[in-house]
Parts: sequence; C-alpha cells; structure tokens
Amino acid sequence: MEKPASYADRPLAGMGLMLLFCALAPLGDGLAKLLGGVVPLVILLLVRFGAQAVLLSPVLSRPAPPLSPRQWRLIALRTGLHMAGIGLMFTALRFLPLADAVAIAFVMPFIMLLLGHFVLGEAVGPHRMVACAFGFLGTLLVMQPSFAEVGWPALLPVGVAVCFALFMLVTRQLAQEVSPLRLQALSGIMASIVLGAALLFWGDALGLRTFWPDRESLLLMGLLGVVGTLAHLAMTWALRLAPSATLAPMQYLEIPIATLLGWLMFRDLPNGIAVLGIAVTVATGLYVICRERRTARAPTPVPPPL
Repeated sequence: MEKPASYADRPLAGMGLMLLFCALAPLGDGLAKLLGGVVPLVILLLVRFGAQAVLLSPVLSRPAPPLSPRQWRLIALRTGLHMAGIGLMFTALRFLPLADAVAIAFVMPFIMLLLGHFVLGEAVGPHRMVACAFGFLGTLLVMQPSFAEVGWPALLPVGVAVCFALFMLVTRQLAQEVSPLRLQALSGIMASIVLGAALLFWGDALGLRTFWPDRESLLLMGLLGVVGTLAHLAMTWALRLAPSATLAPMQYLEIPIATLLGWLMFRDLPNGIAVLGIAVTVATGLYVICRERRTARAPTPVPPPL
C-alpha cells in the first residue's frame, strides 16, 4: 500500500529530527542531574510527565477509534515501564557522570535483541549473539570505574536499559494500532495521575514537606518538562519521515553529545577504561544494526518443489 503524502519518506528531515532528539535527550538528563540533589524524584517525574500531558492533550480531541481493554492494559504497562526507566535514570544521575550513565544504558539494544529472541521467538543468528556478548563486555568496561567509585548505583543504568527494552517491545505491539502522539498523550496523563496521587497520599514520605524550590529550580524544572517532551516528539516525527534503519545508527550520537554536555555542565569526562568500553559498545551496536539491515534485505527462502 502506498504511504499517504504526509508520511512520505523524507530522510534528511528525519535525520535532522533524530539529531535534535540526540541533543535534547542528554540535555534533559543533564537538567535532571542538576536538580537531583534539590528536587525529590517524584516531583521531577511529575514535572516531566505533566509537561507531556499538557503539551500533547490537544491531540486527544481528534476523532479516533475507541481503545480496546487489551490496548488500555498495554498502554498502562508501557506507561509504568516509562516511569520506571526515567526514574532509574534520574536516580543514577545523582551518582554517575552524565556520559557514563548514558553509555551504560546503551546496553538496551542488546537486551532488546535477546528479549526478541527468547520471548518473541525472533530469529537471531550467531553473529548477532557474539555482538551481544561484546556489547555487554563494553558495558562492563564503562561500568567498572563508576562501580569502583560509587558501588551499586553504577548498576542503575542497566535497570534503565531493561525497562526501556521492555518499553520498546510493548510499543512495538501498539505501534500499528494507536498513533504515536495519542499514545504519548495518554501515557503523560496516566503517569501524571499516578504521580499526583502518590504525592497527595504519601507526600511527606516522598520529601514534599521539605521541598521549597527557588526561582532557578522552578525554571529548570519547567525546562526539563519541555525538553523531555520535545525530545520524544522529535523521535516520533523522525520515525514518520525516515526509515528506522536509517535513523537507528544516529542514536549513538547521544553518547558524544552527553560527553560534551557532561564536561560543559559538570566538568566530568570518562576515564580511559570507560572510553574503551564506550568504543566497544558503539562498534558492536552499529554492527548489530548492520546485520539486522542485511537480514531484513535477504530474500525469503523458497521451499523446494515437492
């Protein structure tokens, strides 16, 4: 079936939007790191998802088919995974340099590959399995200096990767059924309701009583919400304008951009072992993408005649 004009491939525009995402996503993480020592985690999450709900709720006024109970359950699961992933990343950033946390979280593609194979029964050849092993090795190299310095919090970005790998698998189930903008609007509203209720009933335990933001913190919180929402919108529109095979390698630009932002904002730079681990992770991740492209282009074998 021919794509509608509004969905026609425009690879340069898609690549530009993906580059914007790669800049905005680590900037949002950097803002969360700045605020992490001042603002309670639940409030940071409420700001992040509340901005998403406010900015995207007009999308829900458009006519759309009603959602089935199954779709509502998947959206709720996706929202919970999204909240958990961002919450773990914001927590990790209180302990780890920005570049290290982002690089460790890039173990996600390898986790997705394994989940696709063992959970969904997708075919994964030996080359990609070996690449996964090297990807995990690269992640361990990135993690080692941070683990030696701060201990168990260095494992938090691995939890981020697991949450977002599951998040992507659930999103894959919904992608052909619910529009991305509607999906993000509903997730923002769901998360805001859950987080608002948590603050209403357990605000004191979650640090609300001792939280008195100054003007600078309020401005940074507002910026965090806008940047986080715009980042995911940029990725959504990028995937509409260009094939995912074109855009996937660009996501690794997040790591050098996060390294630059980490130095500009916090004067943090990865050490030699972490740099080696980042190089291994990026190289194996790009190799996996190339193998998936080649597999996708390979013709389906025709069975021999009987």
